[in-house]
Amino acid sequence: MRDHFIAGLTKLAEQDGRIMIVTGDLGFGVLTNFADQLPNQFINAGVAEQNMTGMATGLALEGRVVFTYSIGNFSTLRCLEQIRNDACYHGVNVNVVSIGGGFSYGALGISHHATEDLAIMRALPDITVLSPSCDWEAEQCARTLVDTPGVGYLRLDKSSPGNTGRSSEVFELGKARTLSEGSDVTLLTAGGILEEVLAAAKILGEREIHARVLSMHTVKPLDGNAVLKAARETGGIVTVEEHTVSGGLGGAVAEVLLEEGVMPRFFHRVGLRAGFSSIVGSQKYLRKRYGLDAETIVKQVLSCMSRR
Repeated sequence: MRDHFIAGLTKLAEQDGRIMIVTGDLGFGVLTNFADQLPNQFINAGVAEQNMTGMATGLALEGRVVFTYSIGNFSTLRCLEQIRNDACYHGVNVNVVSIGGGFSYGALGISHHATEDLAIMRALPDITVLSPSCDWEAEQCARTLVDTPGVGYLRLDKSSPGNTGRSSEVFELGKARTLSEGSDVTLLTAGGILEEVLAAAKILGEREIHARVLSMHTVKPLDGNAVLKAARETGGIVTVEEHTVSGGLGGAVAEVLLEEGVMPRFFHRVGLRAGFSSIVGSQKYLRKRYGLDAETIVKQVLSCMSRR
C-alpha cells in the first residue's frame, strides 16, 4: 500500500509545487524517487517527530500541502500534542501518514504495534481519518487528502489483498465500497485486514452463508448510510479491524447505530480485546494468535448467527 500511495503522491507533486513530504528520518528507498525528482518539496526532519509536525504546520500556514511520514506510533502518539494544538486547531492541510498499521511491524514488539491510533486520531476535532483496505484505495487517498481541507490521517498497512478497484470506479471520501453483496451478514472492515475478511466471506459462501463485505476506507467521516442500510438489510453486522475494539471502527459503527436507534439482529466487534499485544511475530502469525484471521472471523459469525 505504501508504495502505491507514494507513487500516486509523486505524480500529483510533479504537477503541484505546494505538495511536500516531511519525513522523520524514514522511508529510504521508498521516498528516494520523490526526493531526487523534487528536492525542494522534500525535507528530512530527523528523528524528531514533534519538530516534524510543527514544521509541517508552519509550511501549511504558508500555503503548502504537507505530508508527514513515519512509522505508525511515531507519527501519531509521539507528537499528538503538536497534531492537536498546532495542526488541527489551526485547520491547516497537514496530512499525517502512518506506515505499518496494526501488526505490520509485528516482530518489533508493542512499541511498533499501531493498535490504538484510529481511536485516538478520530477523537481529534476537525480531522479526516482514512484507512485504505487495498492498493487502489491507498493510491486514491493521495489525491483525496490533497483536495480535502484541514488535517488528514492516513493509516497504511503492510498487507493488502491487492487491487480491488473496478474499471471506471470513482473513489469517494466518506462513502463505503461494497466489495460483495449478501443478506445473511455484513462484514465491515478498514485496512489491509480486508484480505482476511474476503477469505472469511469465501469460506462462509461455501457454507451457503452470503456475506456483504464493506470497505470503510474512511473512518471519519463514517458512511452512516451504509451502516444503517446493512443493519436493515442483512442478518447482522460484524466489524473487523487490526486495532483495539475500544474506540476504533467498531466503536464508530456502534455509535451510528445507537444514535439512529437502528438495531441489527446481532452485532460483534472483531479486534484486540484486552491488554497489550505483547507477543512478537509476523503480521500473519499475530492475526491468528489474537483471533483476527479468516477462520476465527468465520467462527465469530457462526456464533453470532446461532445466538440469534
